[in-house]
Amino acid sequence: PIQNMYPAGRLDKDSEGLLLLTNDGILQARLTEPKGINNAQTREGKVYWVLVEGEPSEIVLQQLEAGVELNDGKTQPAKVRRLAEPPQLWPRNPPVRVRQSITDSWLEITLFEGKNRQVRRMTAAVGHPTLRLVRVRHSGIALAGLQPGEWRKVPIDSLPKSLLPPAKK
Repeated sequence: PIQNMYPAGRLDKDSEGLLLLTNDGILQARLTEPKGINNAQTREGKVYWVLVEGEPSEIVLQQLEAGVELNDGKTQPAKVRRLAEPPQLWPRNPPVRVRQSITDSWLEITLFEGKNRQVRRMTAAVGHPTLRLVRVRHSGIALAGLQPGEWRKVPIDSLPKSLLPPAKK
């Protein structure tokens, strides 16, 4: 219902979760800039809950954390940890396929860059294809119980200081 809003980033058609919209061009640039103000040292990153096929070993988790070689170069280091199934997650439509002979595992992966379909390509490269991908946090802003299609206004003063322009003197 709000006019002139633009996405700060993107989700592919098979992904779910948080998408930030803004009418502030400077903020949009800071949210999507791969270097400079929005690099791994100053931002909180994008956090994803990822349902993968199989149960990744500790070695696989370390590979994901260190960076994975993809066809367009090696990914930057990421944060990775195992999750119990995330609470309060809406049903997926269509549902994720269930196979009796293969267990699935939930991971939380935090990225500090944004290559095209990066999480999916990373998990596939280490032998654990992504079955479901939900972005739950972006640059300090959390999904926090929103359901598909819902939105909320985030006050500018609740954003991380690194995203805000310097105060005028």
